[in-house]
Amino acid sequence: MVVRMRVNRSKSGKRRSHHALAATRLIKCECGGLRQNHRACPSCGKYGGRVVVDVVARATREAGRQKRREKAMRASGMATEAANAAAASSEKAA
Repeated sequence: MVVRMRVNRSKSGKRRSHHALAATRLIKCECGGLRQNHRACPSCGKYGGRVVVDVVARATREAGRQKRREKAMRASGMATEAANAAAASSEKAA
């Protein structure tokens, strides 16, 4: 079907004037780090004055996962290619 009445640019722009994205609002946590409202702090794991996320345990778990990934990469021979790519990118940056 054909559009009967075309909407001009001015009318379209007025309608879209409310479509802009708003910046995320951050607040200061007790630890001094920034966090979003109604979410646990990523640096200390507190929400509402109490610890709800064990940040230390999460960091150790991630370190273990990273170590296992690197070991698997070395075993498959992909680690050398990744190391060469990282070295090349660091040389370009310098």
